Amino acid sequence: MEMLWFGYLSSYKNMNSKQKNFGLIQVYTGDGKGKTTASLGLALRAVGANKKVGIVFFDKGGQHYSERKVLQEKLGGLIDFIVTGRDRIDAANSFDFSITEEDKNEAARGLEVARHMFANGYDLIILDEFNTSAALKLFSEEVALKFLAEKPNHIELVLTGRHALPSILARADLVTEMKMVKHYYYQGVKAREGLDY
Repeated sequence: MEMLWFGYLSSYKNMNSKQKNFGLIQVYTGDGKGKTTASLGLALRAVGANKKVGIVFFDKGGQHYSERKVLQEKLGGLIDFIVTGRDRIDAANSFDFSITEEDKNEAARGLEVARHMFANGYDLIILDEFNTSAALKLFSEEVALKFLAEKPNHIELVLTGRHALPSILARADLVTEMKMVKHYYYQGVKAREGLDY
């Protein structure tokens, strides 16, 4: 373990200054819980280092997500965020899995907001559920890859969501796969406020 750590430090010292700073693409994917949670932790870390952070929540309309209350009411102004997508959860807590033109239009709006962030001095941009949106064809794979090619060199980009396309994984500098080993949902435990949303 000590040799591994030493090797990591040696390779870090040999990085050029661009690599030591922001500018890479990170992907958090897989069937396990924790992709959005990990990206929010990274956002807090970046804010702690006085970085400008923006988040685009794709396909997560509605008021069901507790983290937004903190972003808006407690951290207002420290992390900019925008929500796209329609509310897929109805009054009976059922999830609507259909794909509509509205979903595609909202995804396109999310990409435009992210492009606006590209041009406005952000250091870290998190695109929550970008991978899922591409997998569900809310925007095409070609559009997704063209968007990634537009990323300015200095911006760190984080893409979350299940089913990341192989072409997106190939483009990424870091890929973390959350693997589900066991989940309480399959034991009948429903999503819990403050833990799952």
